[in-house]
Amino acid sequence: MREEQHLLLTAAYEEQKASDTGWQAVPVAAIFGPNASGKSNVLDAVRYMAYVVRWSFRENEPGAGLRRNPFALNSDEPSTYVVDLSIDGVRYTYGFAVDDVAVVEEWLYSYPHKRERKVFERSANRFTYGVNTPDSIKSLEELVEPNVLLLSVGARARQEMLRPVYGWFAAQRFRSPTLNMSRGVLNSRLGSLGTSELQGRIASLMRAADTGIADFEIVEETDEELAVRVARRQRLGGDFTAQRQTRLLFRHTCGAGEFTLPLHEESEGTQQMFHLAISVLPVLEYGSVLLADELDASLHTYLSAKLIQLFQDPATNPRGAQLIFASHDSALLGRVQGRDVLRRDQIWFTEKGEDGGTQLFPLTDFKPRKEDNRERRYLTGRYGAVPNLDDDLFMTALATRVDSAHVPPEAQGQQRLHTSSAD
Repeated sequence: MREEQHLLLTAAYEEQKASDTGWQAVPVAAIFGPNASGKSNVLDAVRYMAYVVRWSFRENEPGAGLRRNPFALNSDEPSTYVVDLSIDGVRYTYGFAVDDVAVVEEWLYSYPHKRERKVFERSANRFTYGVNTPDSIKSLEELVEPNVLLLSVGARARQEMLRPVYGWFAAQRFRSPTLNMSRGVLNSRLGSLGTSELQGRIASLMRAADTGIADFEIVEETDEELAVRVARRQRLGGDFTAQRQTRLLFRHTCGAGEFTLPLHEESEGTQQMFHLAISVLPVLEYGSVLLADELDASLHTYLSAKLIQLFQDPATNPRGAQLIFASHDSALLGRVQGRDVLRRDQIWFTEKGEDGGTQLFPLTDFKPRKEDNRERRYLTGRYGAVPNLDDDLFMTALATRVDSAHVPPEAQGQQRLHTSSAD
């Protein structure tokens, strides 16, 4: 993004502040906008922060710089990221700025008694600390390479003052239909499900989604299967020690009886639903954050609305988990089954400016009323953030030239017939 953008998750209306839950932020934020307007970039910014916080100490080799995706037209400028968090009733502000070579700035403040307390500030390789910062954190600066965050080093060194903010990043989950979940990640997610109760909730969610699935089971590789796989890999050359793999089998019931299918043979919608389920339910369980790009991909609007409602309802979200998602499904702006899917202060839009930069802005900028038909207003362009289509150019690009001199008359008739049948 070219200019600074803010995504604010605080409630905008007094009547919508959930005082009975203790939530200090809205549980859901939805981002709408046309293709290539930067919706995914907003989510990727948070995801990038989490990546650098978690892995800069382990993966960034000395002198190797940092991986980043700056705005193409000002790639020489540092990229700056900041989050304002509330963790166990304590507010924290953490941020950093990086270029292709090193960490330019980094800072962390806490507000344990609603007054700012500096934990540390960093400018390149110069560090300063607050009066309450322990010496054990100060001593870590000798271990901090120019391309590594102090927060990453401190968390690895088990510094309690830094663990809450690091833990917030570590608990995030990201889901995108364009990124296939690898076998390793899938096995890790399945292993972290922990209890049979959580597995049962996932199975219940799959049944409620009308997927035809009655249950699923996690089947471990047998000793014989493991031995065959290891032998096959060793024949290709070199030593190979494999961990025992697991696979998913889904049980379906129908009039003719029961049958099972592995995950990869299920429909695209069922696979997306399962991947979402194993991301959503643990997030609700532990009160963390789920970033979901194209939440509605391969899902019916009713099902997307149900997933959103899991975060909106304190009964299913007792720990204040948050869902931040991007979507093209304008029906989520309105009412589904007689209920508003989203509140007015949970809706954001993105547009791409003439300079190519993304502009992020909330629905609240338009002073919406409760009774507004938000879906219709959005589709008619009242809020912006819709494609600016040139109808003539669009139709010209898609038109089939059946009267072309290069197409024989008999083929022209076939083309017209096929077109009529498709209509």
